[in-house]
Amino acid sequence: MFRIIGKTNIDFIGMRKFSFVLSGFFILLGLTAFVMILLGKAEMGIDFTGGTMLQGNFDQPINISELRAAMMDNGFPEAKIQGLTTEGVENSYLIRVKTVSEGMAIGDETTVDKILKVLDQKFSDNTFHRDSEHTIGPAVGETLRNQAKWAVILALCGILIYIWIRFDFRFGVAATIATFHDVLTVLGIFWVLGIEFDLLVLTGLLTIGGYSLTDSVVVFDRIRENLKMFRKKGDFVATINASINEVLSRTIITSVTTLVVVGTLFIFGGQVLHSLSLALVIGILIGTYSSVFVASPFVVEWEARSPRRFKK
Repeated sequence: MFRIIGKTNIDFIGMRKFSFVLSGFFILLGLTAFVMILLGKAEMGIDFTGGTMLQGNFDQPINISELRAAMMDNGFPEAKIQGLTTEGVENSYLIRVKTVSEGMAIGDETTVDKILKVLDQKFSDNTFHRDSEHTIGPAVGETLRNQAKWAVILALCGILIYIWIRFDFRFGVAATIATFHDVLTVLGIFWVLGIEFDLLVLTGLLTIGGYSLTDSVVVFDRIRENLKMFRKKGDFVATINASINEVLSRTIITSVTTLVVVGTLFIFGGQVLHSLSLALVIGILIGTYSSVFVASPFVVEWEARSPRRFKK
C-alpha cells in the first residue's frame, strides 16, 4: 500500500492534555457564536432573517464604495453589496437587504423597485441591468432557522446511534463529541470573521459533520481490529496510539486530496460559493485534527476513569 509518509510512532495520546485545552477553546468560541446567533447579535443571512437579494450589472465600471454609500443614504443602511466575477458579464454586483415588502396594496413599490429607483437616480448615466431577484419573508426565515436547528440535532443523534451500533456506546459518544467540536469550531471562526450564517454555511456544517464521522470511523475501525490482539489493561493506550499511526498516512492522503478539490472551489467557485467552500476548507482541517486528537483521546480518558474493556 502506498504511504505518503513512512511508518511513524508518534505519541498522539501523550499530547491529549494540550489538545483538550485547544479543543476546549474552540468549543467555547463556537458556543459563544451559537449564543450570539440565538440573541440575534451575529451576522445572519436573509435566508434566516428575511430580506431581498438583487443581482445585476452596470454598463460601466463603478466604485463599490459609491454604490454602498448610495444605498446607505437612501433607506438601506444595512445593505450588503458584493462584487461578482461572472464570465461574460462585467461590473456585476449582488445587493442584499434585510427588508421585505409584505402585505402591500396593488401598486405599492416593492423592495426591489425601491432599490432600482435609487440606482436609477444616483447613477443615471450608468444603467443598471437586473439579472435576478430573490425575496424571503420573515416567517419563512423563522421556519428555516427552526429547521436548521433540528437538522443539526438530528444529524448528531444519528451519528451517535450509528457508531454505537457499529462499535460501542463510548466510541459513539466520542465521535459525536468530535463532530460537535468540528461544527462549533467552524461556527466560531465564521463569527469572529464576521461572515454571514446562511443556508450555504449550514450546508457546509452538515457536510463537515459527515466528513468528520468518516475520518473517525477509519481510526475506530483500526482500533477495534488491533484491540482483538490484546487482552491486558496496560496495552490499551499503546494500541490506540499504534492504530492512529497505522492510518495516519491514509488520513493525510484523504485530507490533502479533498482539500485540493475544495480549495479549487474556494478559489474559482466565485463569490456565491465563497462561504460554503471556506467552511469546507476549515472543516476538513479541523475534522482531520479531531479524529486524531479529540475522538480517540476521549475514549482513552473514559477508559482510564471507568475501565470496562479489560475487566475479568
